[in-house]
Amino acid sequence: MEVIAIQKSVLDGMKNELKALLELTENATLKYTSIFKEEKWLDNQEVCLMMDITKRTLQTYKDKGLLPYSKLNRKNYYKRSDVQALLEAHQP
Repeated sequence: MEVIAIQKSVLDGMKNELKALLELTENATLKYTSIFKEEKWLDNQEVCLMMDITKRTLQTYKDKGLLPYSKLNRKNYYKRSDVQALLEAHQP
């Protein structure tokens, strides 16, 4: 095990910088939390189950612009209201 000694003032400075970074991160994500709280978001699997379609059909809906989506960390999410609207529009 390697032991590294640093001055207390340097350690306190690092703590303060980490706290500032955490506060910046929390402030940056604050504006998005209300969006996710007021609207239910679904992933690919949930949409396929809800609409009783395959992943390929879901991809076609996305490609044609029939179903809007948002991408977060390489994963697609869909508003439940958009899925409901598409379901209602395609009912006979």
